[in-house]
Formats: sequence, C-alpha cells, structure tokens
Amino acid sequence: MFKNKPIRPDAGAIDTLIGPQVTIRGDVVFSGGLYVEGHIQGKVIAEAGGRAVLTVAEQGSIEGEVQVPVVVINGRMTGDVHALERIELATKARVQGNLHYKVVEMSAGAQLTGRLVHADALPAAHDAHEVAAQADAWATADA
Repeated sequence: MFKNKPIRPDAGAIDTLIGPQVTIRGDVVFSGGLYVEGHIQGKVIAEAGGRAVLTVAEQGSIEGEVQVPVVVINGRMTGDVHALERIELATKARVQGNLHYKVVEMSAGAQLTGRLVHADALPAAHDAHEVAAQADAWATADA
C-alpha cells in the first residue's frame, strides 16, 4: 500500500496515514510514523517514551502546534513546531511559526516565516511568558 511513497530509509515505518481527502479537526496523539497527505486542524503530539516521526507530504497541511521528536515537512505548516531531535524542511515546505529544534535541515526552496530557536538557546525559564518577556527585552536592548 505504501510502496510508492518516497520515504527516506531513516524516517522509519508509517503506522498511520491521513489521506489527501481527510480533514481532522481536533488534536492528534500518536506514536510511530504518521504520514499526512490530508489536513489537520489541531495539535499533533507524539506519545512520550516512544520513537515518533511526523511527515507532512507536499499536499498535506497542519494548522496547530506540533510536539514530535522528528518532523519532516514538505507541505504547509501553521503553528509552532517543537522537535526534540530533528526538523527537516523539504523544498516545498511552507512554514508559518517558530521552529524549536536540536538539528535542522532546510532544503533550497523551503520557506519559513518565523524564528529558528535552538534547544540550547532558550534560557532556563519554566514559564513561556518569561521566555517571551526575555526575548522582548533582548530585542529592545539591541535597538
């Protein structure tokens, strides 16, 4: 069924496919491999403790926050992405949001409207509002 999909060998197996005619409104929690050709409007979260890979195909899209260890985007993404391991932006990727990553790979042609935030670059603040306030203070100090 998935033999014709151009999946990289290190991307892992596909456990769940959201086809091109499918729209999901609500949060998706998964483990293993999730391949999105359709549309998700809601958060996409990997279950803790397992290996998880999210792949957004060229015709796929997600509107919402993503929290997955490995994220491969070749479609549209609107929202922040938190990847504990790696983010790959393929040539057709169109991302509006901040990318929080340890390793990032961006192909020529990919578009990002947002910030790249390395995991080690964030201060040890426990509250997202503290981080945002610190970032605003840094921006004001630089001006």
